[in-house]
Amino acid sequence: MTAMQERAPSIRELSEPEFAARYGCDRFTATVLGHRFDYVVEHMSVRLLTGAFSPVLRDFYDLAATLSGPPGLGYPVPAASNGIVLMAGTTIDAVRNTVAEFGPERLVPGDVLIANDPYRTGNHNNDLLFVRPVFHDGEIAAFVNLNAHQLDMGGTVPGGFSCTKRSVYDNGLVIAPQLIVHADEPVEAAWNLIFDNVRMGEVIQPDIHTLCSGLELGERLLRESIGRYGLAAVHGAIRYACDVAAERMSAALAELPDGDWSGHEVIDCDGVDDTEQYEIHVLLRKRGRRVEVDLSGTSRQARSSINATALDVKTTVGIALKYLFDPRGRFCSGSYRDVDIVIPDQTIVSALPPDGVVFMYFEQNQALLSALLRALSRAVGEAAIAGDRGSTDLHTAFGVDADGRAWVSAMQCGGEIGPLGANRFGDADTQCMTYQANGVAPEIEAIEAASPVVVLRHEPVPDTAGAGYHRGGAAMLRDSVWLTAAAHTINQMRYKRVPGFGVCGGRDGSTGGVWTFPPARAPLPRPGTGAASYRDATPLAGVIDDATHLPSPGGRYHYPFAQAAHPTAPMAVLRYLTNGGGGWGDPFRREPERVRVDVRDGYVSIAGAARDYGVVVIGDPERDPEGLVVDEEATARRRAGGRA
Repeated sequence: MTAMQERAPSIRELSEPEFAARYGCDRFTATVLGHRFDYVVEHMSVRLLTGAFSPVLRDFYDLAATLSGPPGLGYPVPAASNGIVLMAGTTIDAVRNTVAEFGPERLVPGDVLIANDPYRTGNHNNDLLFVRPVFHDGEIAAFVNLNAHQLDMGGTVPGGFSCTKRSVYDNGLVIAPQLIVHADEPVEAAWNLIFDNVRMGEVIQPDIHTLCSGLELGERLLRESIGRYGLAAVHGAIRYACDVAAERMSAALAELPDGDWSGHEVIDCDGVDDTEQYEIHVLLRKRGRRVEVDLSGTSRQARSSINATALDVKTTVGIALKYLFDPRGRFCSGSYRDVDIVIPDQTIVSALPPDGVVFMYFEQNQALLSALLRALSRAVGEAAIAGDRGSTDLHTAFGVDADGRAWVSAMQCGGEIGPLGANRFGDADTQCMTYQANGVAPEIEAIEAASPVVVLRHEPVPDTAGAGYHRGGAAMLRDSVWLTAAAHTINQMRYKRVPGFGVCGGRDGSTGGVWTFPPARAPLPRPGTGAASYRDATPLAGVIDDATHLPSPGGRYHYPFAQAAHPTAPMAVLRYLTNGGGGWGDPFRREPERVRVDVRDGYVSIAGAARDYGVVVIGDPERDPEGLVVDEEATARRRAGGRA
């Protein structure tokens, strides 16, 4: 029997009658409906973005929309929005868990289910899942879903962003699957449960109304598709979209030689003290068309709220494999069909309550992704992807204004925007979020209008990117001056080992830190950015040299969680410097003209060009950037000496 006879025919090999028999429609209709699913989830997202009051939703895009098939099909997810992929990935199982626990037979048209328990739905308490069933002829035909971050869900810390919480009872309101809307009417008990426990209800309440409106829009759009093409075609297209993703991933894995590859990453500490660091270990075993991802050996669950759950692990595994093996098309449930994941209980990425408290799950997702990319870099050769800055660098500030009203600035004035790592296709972006957070950079004007803060600078720092034939993204520096007294929570956990690792001969990126500068007498304090300016600063986080207060591999680790929040006096300055992204390929192969442009644009200094790339650039990049030239003879000599 031939190999062709041994395996089932691919979707492409199906005849038109065979395709129609399998999917209940023709290829053209399945393709149209697949794009229609994308249209539905994006329009749900836009409805929320344009109507949201919370800056976390309106400015940060901290949400995800998905579409799920009915219980009879196994809740397949054919489409996810271009939001925070961490939140989209967990809905694959979260919707199933939520509906199954509540009971699909209890749902009626116009219902909306909610849940936010991390151990049921993944993510953290502030990410509230909304699920609306779509009925056709009295039966559930599908679900439209929105997973959206709420500005506050109660607990001991305003906004929730803290690494120091030590049990689920500190963490905030936990909502088991229940109705918030029944037959298009609000369920008063559910609304009361939320607003009796949360701060800033004046923002959260209209946002929840907008979320429910987005679900109504998604239902209407999907019902229009069912009315036009028929339920059999819609269900067939859902299965088709997932089958295509599974087939693409299977084919990509089949081309990879069988083997075992391992990687690990370090988390500096937890929110209790700095006596314990944590490690995430991954071992990938690839055989034929399947891959097993084994997390055995990963450290036990942490003593504070930096843990993640198994649903978060599944999401990140899917993201890593899709980046490397199937970068085209939507992220959907079909991508996992040939993937097995082994996760021991009660690790830092599979925590259990009550003491395995989950909030900063995304930091562990980032560390896990780095470990996966390190491991697979040994398998995929030039397709390897360099490490990004490694942390979300989130910052939250809160206080009380002159009128006695509480204010909060969430995820706006830290290092939320920073560099990625390079790959074979080109230099890495510098002003992005992390590999798993496709968010939006908030406008400076909106930040300053909403909170008592002035953003002094937001700029890349020269010579911080990992050098390579393709350069990593540069570290980003942000200074903000706080006009009133404020308390700050910072969430940095990846300084002890460089997260921005280089691949294929590329070099590692730099490490960063967090500092405060004392208030100044001038109308606005303006600390410099040169090496000498850091001597006046107080380090809050990072591996920092005691004499210069600059980041240094040989410096002393500054534990960022010695207190739940860091207070600052009026007019103090907070500085964030992110880690730099890793480079790809030999930096001495980078074309000298590209290095000259990097010097002109401020990504590389003249000294850095000679040191890291062997390129001698002549001129003054500050006063005459367009007058820079490459000394070709000196460059040739330097590169020859460097290679020797």
